[in-house]
Amino acid sequence: MWIRHALVLFGMLGSIAAANAQDFRIEEMASPNAWTADALKPGIIEFNDRTGSADGTAGAPGAPGLIAFADWARQSPVQKKFLSLFPAYTETAKLGDKSDPGADKLYMYVAQGRFLIDRAPETIDLARYVSLAFLQRMDPAVKHTLIGAADIKPFRTDTSAGNDNPDRKWCTGRATSICIQSSYKFEGRIPIGIMLANKLRDDAKKVADHIDFQSELSLLSPADVDQASLQQLTALGTPVRGAIEQNIFYVNQIMRFAKFFAVFQGDPADPSKTVVTAYTALAIEGTVFEKKKEYENVPVLRNLVPDQVLMGRSSFNSGDSISAGLPKYARNEIKTVAGILEHDKAK
Repeated sequence: MWIRHALVLFGMLGSIAAANAQDFRIEEMASPNAWTADALKPGIIEFNDRTGSADGTAGAPGAPGLIAFADWARQSPVQKKFLSLFPAYTETAKLGDKSDPGADKLYMYVAQGRFLIDRAPETIDLARYVSLAFLQRMDPAVKHTLIGAADIKPFRTDTSAGNDNPDRKWCTGRATSICIQSSYKFEGRIPIGIMLANKLRDDAKKVADHIDFQSELSLLSPADVDQASLQQLTALGTPVRGAIEQNIFYVNQIMRFAKFFAVFQGDPADPSKTVVTAYTALAIEGTVFEKKKEYENVPVLRNLVPDQVLMGRSSFNSGDSISAGLPKYARNEIKTVAGILEHDKAK
């Protein structure tokens, strides 16, 4: 009997430790330039997603938190190098009718988070996170299956043209990587709004109530990265011990591409700790914002205006995943990753 009680108590203590390990708190930073490694505190994620200008001049119409791809590439070339699908990526490879001046336009949402893990970088087995299990822990609302390089959709549509990597074929050429097919069904009231919108639309192309995407999740070793440039990206001078990168190169709607990128470096003040700088970057198609008037003119759809939903300012937003809007989604994603890494130190 006492053994059973001891096991139960041990299990309770383990559960409490796991809960405490994941208890990270977001601290908003006015600018990533304000980040200094010596100011990092355990359990705190220094976070910034203020990419667009405050007055919206560099952002998408009605979404000042986004920045035009061209402006982003000019203002933040190091970010563009690492957070695009590949360094030479451009927004002008879209197929179809070029008579629409906004047809090729992309707007970037870029979120950055930095946090401490109470482990030395060399003790973290980054390869274990190149798995479906890790992705499922990152966001349980998204469902994933493994695919092969031969299953990748051809880059022949407007939503994927230009996303083929000129340096190598996706899901090939990296020692530690997996190829994934994923699907996310919108949550809350958004599917009802989409159903109403489809009934009112004149064109044959309907809005899907889900997002399908394909991606590559891989590990970059210290030898795989440009150390100097990556240190410039993170504004941290310690050696890069590795990076986890997810490139989402096919999406059926809304986005042209997306990326999650987490860089692991030693803490300059304490070599027994690791500084993780994590990024969530999404390229939103400019045509999404052209639907604003179409929705605003229909009373039941006024709160489904795309830029409001994307930026989490609609009554249709719900949950913690993509349906919550990009700001909440990015915060939750980075916070969850921090919790996973911290929790796994006990294993």
